[in-house]
Amino acid sequence: MQSILVIIVIGLIGGMAVGLQAPMSSIISQRLGVLESIFIIHLGGALAVLLPLLYFGGGKLGNWRTVPWYALCAGAFGLVVIFSMSYMIPRIGVATALIILLAGQIFIGSILDHFGLLGAAVRPLDLTRVLGLGVVLAGVWLAMK
Repeated sequence: MQSILVIIVIGLIGGMAVGLQAPMSSIISQRLGVLESIFIIHLGGALAVLLPLLYFGGGKLGNWRTVPWYALCAGAFGLVVIFSMSYMIPRIGVATALIILLAGQIFIGSILDHFGLLGAAVRPLDLTRVLGLGVVLAGVWLAMK
C-alpha cells in the first residue's frame, strides 16, 4: 500500500490543479464564450497527453471498447464542471465557487461510497459522515455570506 503522505500530496496537487484551472477557464469563457472555453481546455488537455501517449505507443488506447459505455461519458462531466465554474466564478468568486464544487463532489462521493457504485469501496453513510456533510453545507452557507 502506498504511503498516506504520497496519497495526500497527490490529492493536494490535484486540488490545486482544479483551483487553478477554474479561474483560467473562467477567463477564457468571459472573453470567448463557454463553448469556446470548453473546446480550448479539452484541446489543450488532449495535446498535453498526446506526447506521452505517442511515446508509449498508444498504451492501451486500442482497448477502449472494453470500457463500459457509461464510463465513456466522463468527458461530458468535464464539460459540466467547466461550465459551472465559468458561470460561478465571476458571480461569487473563486474560493466560494470551489467550495460549492467540492460540496457537490463530497455529496456524490458519499452516495457512490454508500452503495459501492462505479467501483467505489462500500462505506456506509453513517451518522458521522452525515454530520461531516452537514459541516460542509454549513461551510458553503458561510462562504456565501
